[in-house]
Amino acid sequence: MSIATLSPRALYEEVAELLRQRIFSDELTPGSWIDEAKIAEEFGISRTPLREALKVLASEGLITMKVRRGAWVTEVTHEDMKQVYHLLALLESDAAAWVAEFASPVQLAELHALHAELEQTTLDRKKFFSINEQFHMRVLEATSNKWLFQMVQDLRRVMKLSRHNSLLKSGRIADSLEEHATIMAAFDARDPVAARNAMQTHFTQGLNAAG
Repeated sequence: MSIATLSPRALYEEVAELLRQRIFSDELTPGSWIDEAKIAEEFGISRTPLREALKVLASEGLITMKVRRGAWVTEVTHEDMKQVYHLLALLESDAAAWVAEFASPVQLAELHALHAELEQTTLDRKKFFSINEQFHMRVLEATSNKWLFQMVQDLRRVMKLSRHNSLLKSGRIADSLEEHATIMAAFDARDPVAARNAMQTHFTQGLNAAG
């Protein structure tokens, strides 16, 4: 069955999503070359939608295009991670301040529910990481700022490329959970300054753990 039958979305978008999944699952590892001929044959498509898909992934920072050499999965350095964490800290702390001041009771209840899920998944790093990401994206969604959401989403995609996941450090999950509790306390207190500071601390500690 051709990949073109899998989704009504534009074909290149479907290809981009499938490649994105392979990158995040480490099937396509950082630094690896994208064999366009092999992938096009596997997906049953021409090179045109594949190259459009690669352009999308390049715009997200997941693929690096090299002149006359093709496409490669981006390798993220520690300096890259410092820059990504710095931007995430600025953007997400601003969102946290907004949530503390303006979020509705329903929105806060949703965040409390996700925090409760985090407390129940401390022994499962993969699930903890997934729910942790949901928590952060829900904070952003609460602001209804689509530009902020898009910027953070792109930065978080790059962060996933790092081989130095901060949650792998011994004791980091417990620390992360405690930091989330501090953020939630600031939300409940409707204290935007405390929420901003708590989120910034969360990212500072995350970068330190990523080493």
